[in-house]
Amino acid sequence: MEPAQSEMNILSNGKSHDLGDDMSVPMKTMLEEDQFDDPDGGLENEEFLPSTDGKKPIRFTDFEGKTSFGMSVFNLGNAIMGSGILGLAYAMANTGILLFLFLLTAVAALSSYSIHLLLKSSGIVGIRAYEQLGYRAFGTPGKMAAGIAITLQNIGAMSSYLYIVKSELPLVIQAFLKADPNSDLWYLNGNYLVIMVSACIILPLALMKQLGYLGYTSGFSLSCMVFFLTAVIYKKFQIPCPFEEFSANSTAALLSTNISSHGHEYINGVVHTDDDDSHCSPRMFTINSQTAYTIPILAFAFVCHPEVLPIYTELRNPTKKKMQKVSNISIFVMYSMYFLAALFGYLTFYDNVEPELLHTYSRIDPYDTLILCVRVAVLTAVTLTVPIVLFPVRRAIQQMLFPTKSFNWLRHTAIALILLTLINMLVIFAPNILGIFGIIGATSAPCLIFIFPAVFYIRIVPKDEEPMSSVPKILVRH
Repeated sequence: MEPAQSEMNILSNGKSHDLGDDMSVPMKTMLEEDQFDDPDGGLENEEFLPSTDGKKPIRFTDFEGKTSFGMSVFNLGNAIMGSGILGLAYAMANTGILLFLFLLTAVAALSSYSIHLLLKSSGIVGIRAYEQLGYRAFGTPGKMAAGIAITLQNIGAMSSYLYIVKSELPLVIQAFLKADPNSDLWYLNGNYLVIMVSACIILPLALMKQLGYLGYTSGFSLSCMVFFLTAVIYKKFQIPCPFEEFSANSTAALLSTNISSHGHEYINGVVHTDDDDSHCSPRMFTINSQTAYTIPILAFAFVCHPEVLPIYTELRNPTKKKMQKVSNISIFVMYSMYFLAALFGYLTFYDNVEPELLHTYSRIDPYDTLILCVRVAVLTAVTLTVPIVLFPVRRAIQQMLFPTKSFNWLRHTAIALILLTLINMLVIFAPNILGIFGIIGATSAPCLIFIFPAVFYIRIVPKDEEPMSSVPKILVRH
């Protein structure tokens, strides 16, 4: 067997697959099944039909997918949802409500369509690994490009999540305990806390053999983000505009004496007049120097494509139609949550909203119990998202370095340990990793969402669908 053909038939977990065995399935049976179950299934459903000798057919992996539809929605939704939701109100402040809604809708629609292209390509060639689709389209360079993009994108995402843990968790503990911020207590050191969280929570979840086992933690993570959204909507009706910062609240009585009959008011040493009401009205369209950053933020917020094919593989009774429904539901729910969080966050602070929404609430009252609980919920959500994002990175590394190896617990565990160690070192020692995130968001995210699915589809589908067009029409049941 030629090297190219042998590698193409390697499964996502290393098991080899002889495509010749699939040809024992009668063409008529395959087409009849496609007619009723998955009309666009192509060669994919051939894997799930009984063979002529009654033996159990070979599947894409060496285990049977057992993850339910609901758990798959939780996993994919959790892969989509991340720390990006905290910056969407700031993005809306720099685009306006209508322009933001247009851009959000466009990115969500393109993301859903690119998932459709991925599923279509994987169904045609019988491959459910992003890297192997790249190999089928462009050979080794395509596989390496997909693997490197997945690795960079997901390492950047995991680093951003752990960076939030490093910066936010000490502040939350300090606020709950009313501790001195200048103290040298070990539990207020973000470096220690991020290592503890990685070792005690993330690593055990990352050692799961299958992604489907994380459905329950994904559901809990999403419930934490629903609590965050509920609090943002509630706070919109509790915070006046313009708001007073925490440092001014203690001297509010003294400042009130400076209010003149002409409507001048002194807050934080700055004169505010009645004209400030103009800063408390929403804008429909806004173009400024920060508007250009909105599209990368939105693109990063919808990156879930490396997780689509692993979730597809572990889905119970998988078909492209069923997996597309999982994707559409997940994207629609996240789209709704993104828009509501951005809208009510923007309508609370307008032009004063910061790039990280929770920081803006802290300017009003850093000891607000509800906001502290929200910060705990967000920390929990991003922590539980890290194992979901780690799975595709480990899979990409195995595809690039060990494409012919079967599943091995030692390798499975070692890759997870090495990845978490490197990410922790990046988070601890990098003084500012925003530049790294900017590069990754501008390169890897567009490749995984827009470029690779379309290019792989163009390269794979016309070439592989051509033989199907030569099947006699008499075999197709009308």
